[in-house]
Amino acid sequence: MKNKTIVLVGALDTKGIEFSFVRDLIQARGLATVVVDFGILGDPPFKADVSADEVARAGGGSLDELRASQDKTRAMRLMSEGLEKVVLKLHQEGRLDGVLGMAGSGGTAIATAAMRALPVGVPKLMVSTVASADVSPYVGTTDITMMPSVVDVAGLNVISRRIYANAAGAIAGMVEQETPAVVEERPLISASMFGNTTQAVDHARELLEAQGYEVLVFHATGAGGRTMEGLIEAGFIAGNLDLTTTELADEVCGGVLSAGPDRLLAAARKGIPTVLVPGCVDMANFWGIDTVPEKYRSRNLYEWNPNVTLMRTNVAENKLIGGMIARAANQSTGPVAVLAPLKGVSQLDSPGGAFWEPEANQACFEAIKSNLNPAIPYIEMDNNINDPEFSARAVELLLGMLNQ
Repeated sequence: MKNKTIVLVGALDTKGIEFSFVRDLIQARGLATVVVDFGILGDPPFKADVSADEVARAGGGSLDELRASQDKTRAMRLMSEGLEKVVLKLHQEGRLDGVLGMAGSGGTAIATAAMRALPVGVPKLMVSTVASADVSPYVGTTDITMMPSVVDVAGLNVISRRIYANAAGAIAGMVEQETPAVVEERPLISASMFGNTTQAVDHARELLEAQGYEVLVFHATGAGGRTMEGLIEAGFIAGNLDLTTTELADEVCGGVLSAGPDRLLAAARKGIPTVLVPGCVDMANFWGIDTVPEKYRSRNLYEWNPNVTLMRTNVAENKLIGGMIARAANQSTGPVAVLAPLKGVSQLDSPGGAFWEPEANQACFEAIKSNLNPAIPYIEMDNNINDPEFSARAVELLLGMLNQ
């Protein structure tokens, strides 16, 4: 059996010593390496397995052209596109079992663009100077592991040697670790969850697993919703239990956990059986209470924890949210149903709870009903979303669609 191969991607003209150090550590563990250079400023201290000129040509240009033009924006775009093609080709040829990058912000943007193109499950590790900041633009909805470099990726010293050695061990461990064999592949169901709908989703998951399905639960934090939509679009998901559509509230209110205006539409376009629930649409999310926009300071605010503040959505906002849910249902090319909990759409939105405002909920429900195609089932239940009767009914609806 051939040795597994780790692909190292980086700008060797400025980071060559660091990559040489990591390459040698990985090879000392008995793993093969392929070094891909995307540096354009100068010559590397050692010959890469895939040169910067090869990367540039894969992107539709040449290294000489990029050096002559000194157009950094074009160089970034072209090397990103070229590196993505090179990395995908290595993976298709069976020469990439994992990938490691080390860079500052510019190199991180190039390396992670290529990493995002690889399938979920392929080990991806990025050692970066920006790994302790907001990394969502670099990671997207993929499984890239970001590792802070602590010091700049600029030479070897007492700190960087330890960091780079850890990185070499981490990517080697990821590549060497085998996934335990699964006795039986089960159809996948996606489910959206929030802390305020945990009881509902846990109960639904148990019921679905008892029927032979495997449930992938996604935290509705913007990135979670986008990841779920990506897997649905990629064809991994057989059915969708969208119990927590709270990201729509953030989209409407300008909260920090929006998944974008197309949230809910992947399942509609893919045509997979879907149950839609206005779960946690009573709340939009902001960070610490000091970050709440001034225009919302007089609203019903709830400090979920020191870092997260929830704002109760109002009647007008719920009308918009209900319209978005109806729109997604109407666009569905497969079976879909909408289920509404009349006694509250979240844990906080229950009789006597901090967010209990029936008139706001009713605005959402009425907007769904008035905009929904009459042929699509719309069911109201005299329950809170977390009541077991409600989650059981949601599962019953989904199973009925899946069994058709």
